[in-house]
Amino acid sequence: MSTEQRIVLVEPNSRMRPTNVGRLCEWQYLERSILRMLAGWGRYMPGFYDKSAIHRFVWEQTECVQRLRDRLTQFPGDNVDSPVSRQLEELANTVLLAPTPADAWDGIFRLLTGGLVTAYSQYAGSAHGVHDAPTIAVLHELIGFKEQQRLWFRDYRRRNPHTTDRDYEERVSRALVACERLTVEEAAAPVGVKTDFRLPKKSHRDAVVDFRKDLWGWLMMDFPTDIEARRLFWCYGYLMEKNIPDDQLIWLWSASDMPWDYQRDLARHLWDESRHGDSGCSRLLDFGIALEEIGFPDYSDKGEDFLETMSPRELYDATFAIGMIAETAHFRVKQEAYQDFRDGGDLESAEMMLFDIIDENAHVQYAHKWLPVLAQRAGIDNSDYKERAQKMREEGQAGSLKNNAERARQPRNADYHFTRHLIERMRRIKPLTNAGTCPPRSPLP
Repeated sequence: MSTEQRIVLVEPNSRMRPTNVGRLCEWQYLERSILRMLAGWGRYMPGFYDKSAIHRFVWEQTECVQRLRDRLTQFPGDNVDSPVSRQLEELANTVLLAPTPADAWDGIFRLLTGGLVTAYSQYAGSAHGVHDAPTIAVLHELIGFKEQQRLWFRDYRRRNPHTTDRDYEERVSRALVACERLTVEEAAAPVGVKTDFRLPKKSHRDAVVDFRKDLWGWLMMDFPTDIEARRLFWCYGYLMEKNIPDDQLIWLWSASDMPWDYQRDLARHLWDESRHGDSGCSRLLDFGIALEEIGFPDYSDKGEDFLETMSPRELYDATFAIGMIAETAHFRVKQEAYQDFRDGGDLESAEMMLFDIIDENAHVQYAHKWLPVLAQRAGIDNSDYKERAQKMREEGQAGSLKNNAERARQPRNADYHFTRHLIERMRRIKPLTNAGTCPPRSPLP
């Protein structure tokens, strides 16, 4: 490539900072903006497996940002969180404020991501392939992430045809053109914080799977004494964990002022919970049990109205509840299930348990790491959080035992017989060799 065809990253007044540093900061801002857009619009996605894709893209976006941040640390000076032009905020907010969810997906995956891929490709083709090879390598990685998003979006649009609102597309196109030459006269704020964008409180669902059967109560009742009930419980329980990442999208949206490392840990936690939901769904399908038969309800019961953001106290409480109560309390029963399924010859169910245990060890560490920061942000005392959590876990255990006793006195209804029917179907496909010999185990917390 001749010099005339290349962009040169040193100007007459350059010091020790090549001009691509500013561009890397701009790209980082836009990648972080896409992350926030996915958090803002993600609960509008109804399809179970399309939710899986959105949750995975949330994690991939943090990887895109992290690659750019790592590259920025390799240049002299403190560049990682340098301000960028407010015109980029205007571009991002234009994409965010789509008239419909369908238009938002077009704006995120076709218009904005497409523009970024074009910019990355042009830079990789015109920068010096030796001098700036590390940046080019990063951009190739990012393009690889975007290609997976493109393939999903192509399939999604084939299944869900849509013509982008013309006025919206024109606004985004004008905003893209306005960002071709930028100066930092006023720094950009995170996308959405200066808008009236609102998130739905209730996560959207495909109508065909949004209904309930009362499996929980009957499975909890038999949980301590029946290994086959425990196996169905964990398959269904992991399926229901798919509700958690959609709630965590709200956490992510509400944490624009938190350190980047928090947002990255949260994104990984979110993706892990989504994968746990997929694990439960996959294992149920192994036994011939489909979503259409048992449903994938939203257990949050939050109604159909909207919210703008979580308060600092609400974000602290949510993190405390999942990290110090829900996950910490279940380690014992999960480890018992892993051992029993393994010893009973159902190694795939044991594998499902093991990977969840590994992930949730990390999640509990996230809680210990970030609760002090979230408490300071909320202006609350966190000094006794371990003791409070222990007391709440004990109270929860007592409540669970009481509920089981009450359930045992109730007449066996259609949902009970449906639950036993599912257990029988699972037994026929993969019998547990220790079903008749496994001793009683710990009750659910």
